[in-house]
Amino acid sequence: MITYLYWAFAIGLVIAVIVVVGVKMDNLKAALAVAAGLLLIFWSTYYFYLEQVFVKRWGGVMSISVPEGQYHITTTWKEDNLWVENYDPKTNKCIFSEYSKGNLLQGRVTIKNCNPLILLHDPNAPRPTRADASRPAKSEGNQGIDTRSD
Repeated sequence: MITYLYWAFAIGLVIAVIVVVGVKMDNLKAALAVAAGLLLIFWSTYYFYLEQVFVKRWGGVMSISVPEGQYHITTTWKEDNLWVENYDPKTNKCIFSEYSKGNLLQGRVTIKNCNPLILLHDPNAPRPTRADASRPAKSEGNQGIDTRSD
């Protein structure tokens, strides 16, 4: 809803500039130049800053799509950035993609040999126990950092 109000205000202001400067002051070229500048400012402010803020904090509108051939697993917010996890069955990878403000800094994390759907296909597959979850993960990149979240 806030997104629609933002754009209604932006378009209303642009129309008001065209009417006041272009029609009343009889300077249509200046009015169109100012209107174009305002539209550029409103668009860049929305795209590079406000879109995700509106969605997260005030119930704005935003849409993204899952890449073809992948399955959506989950979505989460980290500060004002949206992280989406998808699964690619062709490569057996889970892909975390970041949607940052303006898509300038896009993070991407890929987990190889990820099969989140294994329990759906093989009910006899070993399941992790609570003891497994309480031990720190051992990997080359761990470097002694405790990865448990208590």
